Amino acid sequence: MGSPTRPAAAAPPPLAHHRFWPPRLPHRIVPPATSLWHNLAVSALRHPDHPALVFFDRVTRYAELAQQAERLAAHLHHAGVTRGDRVLLMMQNGPALVVAHFAILRANAVVVPVNPMNRAEELRHAITDSGARAAITTSDLAAELARASSAVSPHQALRHLVVAHWADALDASGEAAAPTAWRDWLGTRHPLPPLVGGTVTAWVDALATDAPAPPVLVGPDDLALLPYTSGTTGLPKGCMHPHRTVMHNAVAASGWVHSGPHSTVLAVIPMFHITGMVSGLHAAVYAAATLVLMPRWDRELAGRWLSRWRVTHWTNIPTMVIDLLASPQAASFDLSSVQYIGGGGAAMPRAVAERLLSQYGLHYNEGYGLTETAAPTHSNPPHAPKPQCLGIPFVGVEAHVVDPETLQPLPPHAQGEIVVRGPQVFNGYWQRPDATAEAFVQINGQRFFRTGDLGHVDDDGYYFLTDRLKRMINASGFKVWPAEVEALLFRHPGVQEACVIATPDAYRGQSVKAVVVRRPGHAELTEQGLMDWCRTEMSAYKVPRKVSFVDALPKSGSGKVMWRALQEQEVAGTTTRPPDASE
Repeated sequence: MGSPTRPAAAAPPPLAHHRFWPPRLPHRIVPPATSLWHNLAVSALRHPDHPALVFFDRVTRYAELAQQAERLAAHLHHAGVTRGDRVLLMMQNGPALVVAHFAILRANAVVVPVNPMNRAEELRHAITDSGARAAITTSDLAAELARASSAVSPHQALRHLVVAHWADALDASGEAAAPTAWRDWLGTRHPLPPLVGGTVTAWVDALATDAPAPPVLVGPDDLALLPYTSGTTGLPKGCMHPHRTVMHNAVAASGWVHSGPHSTVLAVIPMFHITGMVSGLHAAVYAAATLVLMPRWDRELAGRWLSRWRVTHWTNIPTMVIDLLASPQAASFDLSSVQYIGGGGAAMPRAVAERLLSQYGLHYNEGYGLTETAAPTHSNPPHAPKPQCLGIPFVGVEAHVVDPETLQPLPPHAQGEIVVRGPQVFNGYWQRPDATAEAFVQINGQRFFRTGDLGHVDDDGYYFLTDRLKRMINASGFKVWPAEVEALLFRHPGVQEACVIATPDAYRGQSVKAVVVRRPGHAELTEQGLMDWCRTEMSAYKVPRKVSFVDALPKSGSGKVMWRALQEQEVAGTTTRPPDASE
């Protein structure tokens, strides 16, 4: 007598958003169980002569890209970089960034992406907190990085620095085609700086090594990326991403937008940022697509390249689209090749989305994600987007809106905190078990990440952002954390107290405002003077665009600054007057 037949498990009920799921895309995927380096190696084997990178007129093909990364990996290995070592990568988008990123992975090391706008204080933290002993940058940024290294204790300083020149990636026609404002840093060969206690190697010399690269030792569970994100406590925290979390979203993102060797991607979102790094760089390399690299935003150049290179996929932030459509040359830009356009970081104004649709027939697809989640946890289905909406839970993601206090799931249309779980969620914060513990909660026996963002979900399963639970300012898609800016402001000898809030900005969405109490004896400190000082001490997007001096900051009975009261006053005051066109 045979064993009794086991009843089939009941299929889970379909989720509301599955009705709008991209056609022929599975709800969950099984990504490759390999390192991220393997994606480039496979694409180079399959498509050796296919264009991988386009930078002005220079084309780098996949076989050449892989070979350059192998050479740089060999140099790093023989300079002392070993498995698990962290390597700072501080560059704007360009061929060298792509080579360096994959070379670090090929050397079995960990990429620590650094914002090239960072100044000395921010760089010192990145060096000391990550424990990096090597870094790769461009000559226009190398001196600042070397100064930051020299300011830390000798046992924490960088030991090796590789420096590339932008001019090496350009020919005469490329330099002539660059926007005028770019030509100084693109064309100037800045001298290599000395590195106290370490060595400096020029990029071309590093790639000229004939030493062998090390064997590939890392796999899906090894640490691959350590991007930094700030929090309400001020100091940025490293987000530990193993190869598998990034691999998942790279594979899922390429499938979501039907990317492949036939695709050409305009890569203008910075690749030090998690969105540009995962949904741009890694998704494109996995799919063997072509990346058209823009170091900075320039609407006329973007319009020409969209047209010339027949771009099919363009991930951006809404302010770029706003700027492009405002160009006097907009009518000459040919966007007929574009199959997908979308982004996040800020809501796309409805009027601009409608113009994009009426003028070019393109639906703008918004999405949502965090550094901790390797970019997307939500995205609008390309065939069924909703305006000013985060979209539906991404491939493999389970999301809920919960009461921030009780953590109980809330019904549709009720506002609460968005929590997520999925294969792209990070392992935790680097050397911060306390912060890691605070970031996760248990719901029905499952571990969910707390996004810190308030939102609601509609009857179709689409998510909408309604407020910020954390004190975060969103300036053109760049996240600015007030506590970090306040900490830097306090370094000014004329600042006694400071509170940083958001001020509404018709173009950027939000900008930074500092409410400041002068220190006695510093009556000469002006708004412009303080803003000028800030530009030397912090990244440009963090610099307050408005400063207001007050005699005292409002405080609670416990002595805490009542930032929310200042924020509400700012919103109430700015909604009654038109925006300043000069900002």
